Amino acid sequence: MLPALAHVRDWIFDLDNTLYPASCNLFAEIEARMGQYICDLLDCDAQEARRVQKMHFHAHGTSLSGLMTEHQVDPHHFLNFVHDIDLSPLVPDPDLPRLLAGLPGRKLIFTNGDIDYAGRVLDKLSLSDSFAGIHDIHATAYHPKPHVRAYEGLCAAWEIDPAQALFAEDMARNLVPAKAAGMTTLWVDNGSEQGPVEAYDHIDYTTHDLVAWLRFVEES
Repeated sequence: MLPALAHVRDWIFDLDNTLYPASCNLFAEIEARMGQYICDLLDCDAQEARRVQKMHFHAHGTSLSGLMTEHQVDPHHFLNFVHDIDLSPLVPDPDLPRLLAGLPGRKLIFTNGDIDYAGRVLDKLSLSDSFAGIHDIHATAYHPKPHVRAYEGLCAAWEIDPAQALFAEDMARNLVPAKAAGMTTLWVDNGSEQGPVEAYDHIDYTTHDLVAWLRFVEES
Protein backbone atom coordinates (compact mmCIF):
# COMPACT_ATOMS: atom_id res chain seq x y z
CA MET A 1 0.00 0.00 0.00
CA LEU A 2 1.40 3.41 -0.97
CA PRO A 3 2.46 5.05 2.34
CA ALA A 4 1.37 8.51 1.18
CA LEU A 5 -2.23 7.22 1.05
CA ALA A 6 -2.24 5.52 4.45
CA HIS A 7 -4.48 8.28 5.80
CA VAL A 8 -7.32 7.58 3.33
CA ARG A 9 -10.44 6.05 4.87
CA ASP A 10 -12.98 6.89 2.16
CA TRP A 11 -12.22 6.21 -1.50
CA ILE A 12 -14.66 8.16 -3.65
CA PHE A 13 -14.96 7.46 -7.37
CA ASP A 14 -16.74 9.17 -10.21
CA LEU A 15 -18.57 6.71 -12.46
CA ASP A 16 -18.50 7.51 -16.18
CA ASN A 17 -15.10 7.51 -17.89
CA THR A 18 -13.44 6.83 -14.53
CA LEU A 19 -14.36 3.23 -13.70
CA TYR A 20 -14.20 2.29 -17.37
CA PRO A 21 -12.14 3.64 -20.30
CA ALA A 22 -13.37 6.73 -22.10
CA SER A 23 -12.84 4.75 -25.31
CA CYS A 24 -16.10 2.91 -24.52
CA ASN A 25 -17.68 6.19 -25.69
CA LEU A 26 -20.91 5.80 -23.74
CA PHE A 27 -21.25 9.54 -23.52
CA ALA A 28 -21.69 9.72 -27.29
CA GLU A 29 -24.81 7.61 -26.83
CA ILE A 30 -25.97 9.76 -23.92
CA GLU A 31 -25.32 12.97 -25.86
CA ALA A 32 -27.35 11.63 -28.78
CA ARG A 33 -30.25 10.92 -26.42
CA MET A 34 -29.86 14.39 -24.87
CA GLY A 35 -29.99 15.90 -28.33
CA GLN A 36 -33.17 14.04 -29.15
CA TYR A 37 -34.72 15.09 -25.84
CA ILE A 38 -33.92 18.75 -26.49
CA CYS A 39 -35.17 18.53 -30.08
CA ASP A 40 -38.48 17.19 -28.79
CA LEU A 41 -38.64 19.70 -25.94
CA LEU A 42 -37.84 22.82 -27.96
CA ASP A 43 -39.05 21.65 -31.37
CA CYS A 44 -35.66 22.47 -32.86
CA ASP A 45 -33.12 20.82 -35.16
CA ALA A 46 -30.11 18.78 -34.07
CA GLN A 47 -27.64 21.63 -34.48
CA GLU A 48 -29.61 23.93 -32.22
CA ALA A 49 -30.14 21.12 -29.71
CA ARG A 50 -26.38 20.55 -29.49
CA ARG A 51 -25.77 24.27 -28.97
CA VAL A 52 -28.33 24.35 -26.15
CA GLN A 53 -26.95 21.19 -24.57
CA LYS A 54 -23.35 22.45 -24.54
CA MET A 55 -24.42 25.90 -23.34
CA HIS A 56 -26.20 24.41 -20.34
CA PHE A 57 -23.35 21.98 -19.62
CA HIS A 58 -20.75 24.73 -19.41
CA ALA A 59 -23.00 27.23 -17.62
CA HIS A 60 -24.62 24.90 -15.08
CA GLY A 61 -22.32 21.87 -14.70
CA THR A 62 -24.74 19.47 -16.38
CA SER A 63 -27.18 19.81 -19.23
CA LEU A 64 -29.91 18.64 -16.86
CA SER A 65 -29.27 21.45 -14.40
CA GLY A 66 -29.61 24.03 -17.14
CA LEU A 67 -32.76 22.45 -18.55
CA MET A 68 -34.32 22.34 -15.09
CA THR A 69 -33.47 26.00 -14.50
CA GLU A 70 -34.45 27.33 -17.91
CA HIS A 71 -37.21 24.93 -19.01
CA GLN A 72 -38.56 23.31 -15.81
CA VAL A 73 -37.64 19.83 -17.06
CA ASP A 74 -38.57 16.88 -14.82
CA PRO A 75 -35.19 15.35 -13.84
CA HIS A 76 -36.55 11.81 -13.54
CA HIS A 77 -38.10 11.93 -16.99
CA PHE A 78 -34.93 13.40 -18.50
CA LEU A 79 -32.55 10.92 -16.86
CA ASN A 80 -34.68 7.90 -17.72
CA PHE A 81 -34.69 9.01 -21.35
CA VAL A 82 -31.01 9.89 -21.79
CA HIS A 83 -29.71 6.83 -19.94
CA ASP A 84 -31.72 4.40 -22.05
CA ILE A 85 -28.55 3.35 -23.88
CA ASP A 86 -26.69 0.22 -24.96
CA LEU A 87 -24.10 -0.77 -22.31
CA SER A 88 -22.55 -3.55 -24.39
CA PRO A 89 -19.30 -1.56 -24.95
CA LEU A 90 -18.52 -2.00 -21.23
CA VAL A 91 -16.19 -4.90 -20.56
CA PRO A 92 -15.37 -5.85 -16.95
CA ASP A 93 -11.73 -5.66 -15.94
CA PRO A 94 -11.04 -8.84 -13.98
CA ASP A 95 -8.56 -7.07 -11.67
CA LEU A 96 -10.68 -4.06 -10.73
CA PRO A 97 -12.99 -5.71 -8.13
CA ARG A 98 -9.98 -7.20 -6.35
CA LEU A 99 -8.03 -3.94 -6.40
CA LEU A 100 -10.97 -1.99 -5.02
CA ALA A 101 -11.55 -4.59 -2.32
CA GLY A 102 -7.91 -4.25 -1.28
CA LEU A 103 -8.23 -0.54 -0.51
CA PRO A 104 -8.65 -0.02 3.26
CA GLY A 105 -11.90 1.73 4.10
CA ARG A 106 -15.15 2.52 2.30
CA LYS A 107 -15.57 2.85 -1.43
CA LEU A 108 -18.28 5.22 -2.69
CA ILE A 109 -19.60 6.41 -6.05
CA PHE A 110 -20.15 10.17 -6.56
CA THR A 111 -21.87 10.80 -9.89
CA ASN A 112 -23.82 13.43 -11.77
CA GLY A 113 -25.91 10.57 -13.11
CA ASP A 114 -28.66 8.82 -11.19
CA ILE A 115 -28.60 5.73 -9.03
CA ASP A 116 -30.53 3.53 -11.48
CA TYR A 117 -28.09 4.19 -14.31
CA ALA A 118 -25.09 3.86 -11.97
CA GLY A 119 -26.38 0.51 -10.78
CA ARG A 120 -26.70 -0.76 -14.35
CA VAL A 121 -23.15 0.34 -15.15
CA LEU A 122 -21.72 -1.22 -11.99
CA ASP A 123 -23.55 -4.46 -12.71
CA LYS A 124 -22.16 -4.53 -16.25
CA LEU A 125 -18.65 -3.96 -14.89
CA SER A 126 -19.06 -6.70 -12.24
CA LEU A 127 -18.68 -4.04 -9.52
CA SER A 128 -22.10 -4.23 -7.89
CA ASP A 129 -20.58 -5.46 -4.61
CA SER A 130 -17.56 -3.13 -4.65
CA PHE A 131 -19.13 0.03 -3.23
CA ALA A 132 -20.80 0.92 0.05
CA GLY A 133 -23.09 3.43 -1.62
CA ILE A 134 -23.88 5.78 -4.50
CA HIS A 135 -24.30 9.53 -4.10
CA ASP A 136 -26.17 10.60 -7.23
CA ILE A 137 -27.63 13.75 -8.75
CA HIS A 138 -30.89 13.33 -6.80
CA ALA A 139 -28.92 13.13 -3.54
CA THR A 140 -27.17 16.42 -4.38
CA ALA A 141 -30.56 18.14 -4.75
CA TYR A 142 -29.56 18.70 -8.39
CA HIS A 143 -26.45 20.67 -7.57
CA PRO A 144 -24.02 18.85 -9.87
CA LYS A 145 -20.28 18.59 -9.62
CA PRO A 146 -18.39 20.92 -9.52
CA HIS A 147 -20.93 22.87 -7.41
CA VAL A 148 -19.51 23.13 -3.88
CA ARG A 149 -22.86 22.16 -2.34
CA ALA A 150 -22.63 18.75 -4.02
CA TYR A 151 -19.41 17.98 -2.15
CA GLU A 152 -20.71 19.37 1.13
CA GLY A 153 -23.81 17.20 0.80
CA LEU A 154 -21.73 14.12 0.01
CA CYS A 155 -19.58 14.59 3.09
CA ALA A 156 -22.58 15.26 5.32
CA ALA A 157 -24.61 12.32 4.04
CA TRP A 158 -21.79 9.81 4.44
CA GLU A 159 -20.02 11.42 7.44
CA ILE A 160 -16.82 11.81 5.43
CA ASP A 161 -13.82 13.63 6.83
CA PRO A 162 -12.36 15.23 3.68
CA ALA A 163 -8.86 15.06 5.17
CA GLN A 164 -9.21 11.27 5.16
CA ALA A 165 -10.75 10.92 1.70
CA LEU A 166 -9.54 10.52 -1.87
CA PHE A 167 -11.63 11.49 -4.89
CA ALA A 168 -10.93 10.01 -8.35
CA GLU A 169 -12.49 11.78 -11.33
CA ASP A 170 -11.94 12.08 -15.09
CA MET A 171 -12.86 15.77 -15.29
CA ALA A 172 -10.15 17.91 -13.72
CA ARG A 173 -12.49 20.81 -12.95
CA ASN A 174 -14.53 18.52 -10.68
CA LEU A 175 -11.46 18.00 -8.51
CA VAL A 176 -11.15 21.70 -7.61
CA PRO A 177 -13.85 21.69 -4.86
CA ALA A 178 -12.64 18.31 -3.58
CA LYS A 179 -9.11 19.64 -3.10
CA ALA A 180 -10.42 22.85 -1.54
CA ALA A 181 -12.36 20.75 0.99
CA GLY A 182 -9.17 18.89 1.93
CA MET A 183 -9.47 15.70 -0.11
CA THR A 184 -6.62 13.96 -1.88
CA THR A 185 -7.35 14.05 -5.60
CA LEU A 186 -6.72 11.69 -8.51
CA TRP A 187 -7.27 12.86 -12.08
CA VAL A 188 -8.01 10.01 -14.48
CA ASP A 189 -6.70 11.85 -17.54
CA ASN A 190 -8.11 9.73 -20.36
CA GLY A 191 -9.16 12.39 -22.84
CA SER A 192 -12.69 12.98 -21.59
CA GLU A 193 -11.94 16.39 -20.02
CA GLN A 194 -13.97 18.92 -22.00
CA GLY A 195 -12.17 22.10 -21.07
CA PRO A 196 -8.63 23.43 -20.56
CA VAL A 197 -6.79 22.51 -17.39
CA GLU A 198 -5.38 25.91 -16.51
CA ALA A 199 -3.61 24.87 -13.30
CA TYR A 200 -2.70 21.59 -11.68
CA ASP A 201 -2.29 22.57 -8.04
CA HIS A 202 -5.62 20.91 -7.19
CA ILE A 203 -4.44 17.54 -8.56
CA ASP A 204 -2.35 15.26 -6.34
CA TYR A 205 -2.10 12.25 -8.65
CA THR A 206 -2.66 11.76 -12.35
CA THR A 207 -3.14 8.55 -14.30
CA HIS A 208 -4.27 7.55 -17.76
CA ASP A 209 -5.51 4.19 -16.46
CA LEU A 210 -7.29 3.71 -13.12
CA VAL A 211 -6.55 0.00 -12.92
CA ALA A 212 -2.84 0.57 -13.53
CA TRP A 213 -2.80 3.26 -10.83
CA LEU A 214 -4.53 0.99 -8.33
CA ARG A 215 -1.95 -1.72 -9.06
CA PHE A 216 0.77 0.85 -8.36
CA VAL A 217 -0.88 1.76 -5.04
CA GLU A 218 -1.20 -1.91 -4.09
CA GLU A 219 2.41 -2.74 -4.92
CA SER A 220 4.07 0.34 -3.43
